[in-house]
Amino acid sequence: MASVVKDPSLAAVDGLDGLDAVVCLVPEDERPLQGGAGFVDFRLCGALSRALAGGFFVGRPGERLLMPSEGRLAAPMVFAVGVGAARSVTALGLEHALSGARTMLEQAKVQQVALAVPPLPQLEPATAGAVIARAFVKPWTAGRVVVLADAATGKALSP
Repeated sequence: MASVVKDPSLAAVDGLDGLDAVVCLVPEDERPLQGGAGFVDFRLCGALSRALAGGFFVGRPGERLLMPSEGRLAAPMVFAVGVGAARSVTALGLEHALSGARTMLEQAKVQQVALAVPPLPQLEPATAGAVIARAFVKPWTAGRVVVLADAATGKALSP
């Protein structure tokens, strides 16, 4: 297992090559989307925002959505995973979302994945990074993981 942490940016999203999927953690109360999900949505010409605006996907805990990237990203699949209200996400809630995402990706036979983590103001970056490492990065044995997260959270993920 190899993992890389990148600060979310359009350049980072455009550099996601050799991946099977991108997973965006999506809060239900964050519009427009922030962080990596916002950049992914930009490259998808707002497809994720349209799903949110239409109520097809809201971002509630346990909610999941699969969208094709239609060649707009190097990865063919984009998964959105709801995490609930950004200011209410707890370490346990984040862990549940990440565990569910990991199971979903394993069932889809994904090997190389990027995980876009939004700003989570309720969690300290060190706590968020530790949860991401424990619930997603370390148990991911299928292949490579790229985490798009702010610098403080990313620092907590780095070995």
